[in-house]
Amino acid sequence: MRTFDRKSQININLVNRLTIFLAIFLLNFSCARTQSAETPANATAEVPAELTLGAARMDVYLPLLEGKRVALLVNHTSLLNDVHLVDTLLSRNINIVKVFAPEHGFRGTADAGESISDGKDKSTGLPIISLYGSNKKPSAEQMKDVDLVLFDIQDVGVRFYTYVSSMQYVMEACGEMDKEMMVLDRPNPNGRFVDGPVMEKEFMSFVGLTPIPVLHGMTVGELAGMINKEGWLSGGIECELTVVPMKNYQHDLSYSLPVKPSPNLPNDLSIQLYPSLCLFEGTVISVGRGTTLAFQQIGHPLLTSLEHSFTPVSIEGMAKYPPFENEKCYGTLFTSRNAIEGFDLSYLIDYYNRFPEKDKFFNNYFEKLAGTAALRKQIINGMPEAEIRESWQPDLDAFKSLRKGYLLYP
Repeated sequence: MRTFDRKSQININLVNRLTIFLAIFLLNFSCARTQSAETPANATAEVPAELTLGAARMDVYLPLLEGKRVALLVNHTSLLNDVHLVDTLLSRNINIVKVFAPEHGFRGTADAGESISDGKDKSTGLPIISLYGSNKKPSAEQMKDVDLVLFDIQDVGVRFYTYVSSMQYVMEACGEMDKEMMVLDRPNPNGRFVDGPVMEKEFMSFVGLTPIPVLHGMTVGELAGMINKEGWLSGGIECELTVVPMKNYQHDLSYSLPVKPSPNLPNDLSIQLYPSLCLFEGTVISVGRGTTLAFQQIGHPLLTSLEHSFTPVSIEGMAKYPPFENEKCYGTLFTSRNAIEGFDLSYLIDYYNRFPEKDKFFNNYFEKLAGTAALRKQIINGMPEAEIRESWQPDLDAFKSLRKGYLLYP
């Protein structure tokens, strides 16, 4: 892997390795403040003045794009100074040949699980190739006119958030077809947490392709380096990977996303709750899809003893066919006062105990989200949360040890 900071150990062919290493280490780029025309994650939030995103370090990566046919794996979060990266690179005469679009599409308006079609971007005329649905990995035909794929998408640091799965499949395609891969790094808003069961091989799917915990505490750049070097690409191959790191980032940095990363994560609170509440999507409990407070409330029509209520409806671009559409659900509303931080099992255990039809509580999706068959059994058997946590601690400790070797930031 090639990175452009003090941890780089990769040969740089363009200029003398030591010279560029020292020059880049000393560069003090100005802050890249990202703001979106989309609904903001937090209307008052700003990127901290001292932080420089990977996308802002153009003096570092533009020379590596010149003269190459470039494909971008980007979406609506790929902004730099309120301008989409596609437009910025085109203005710098970079030869962009196509755009690969992840779940939710290039503009980020498709509902979770919604089919994304290939097409053309109306603004630029660039071909848009969907990497969600049946075509998750670029084909040889789709890659034949590409020299380098550039990834720049805002992640939320949770294993089952599929943007990193798309990144991994593209890395795999690059490795198989001798193409270059570049990752422009962005912050992890849940970066201070490393927690949850580690994914077991038999449950790997598009919502979890690697043996990492629910909260991995890594940026997309760090995770790409781990995926590449740990043999997690098909057949143990590696791709020619370049990571452009941020300046002045730390994992414990409190970072408010300037644009919602997907339709049902509209603000900081939903992003904070997502690691814990997403497990409810493997149950009969609604996570508030079909409301403006998705991943900020949970409930079910049968839980009438609970005071809070909401009624899911069809919302274009968020939830066309939400669970319990037009039915009143009773449950819990989360606010900044009672919000869960990190990975919390208490509400999952509580709702299982409350639910009157326990044999119908879990569905077949639960193991793919949890990454293990043990968790369902432990909850059904009434195991306390502390003992459940103890059961996954050895694997979690092993991951934490492995993680240390791939960190680019303190």
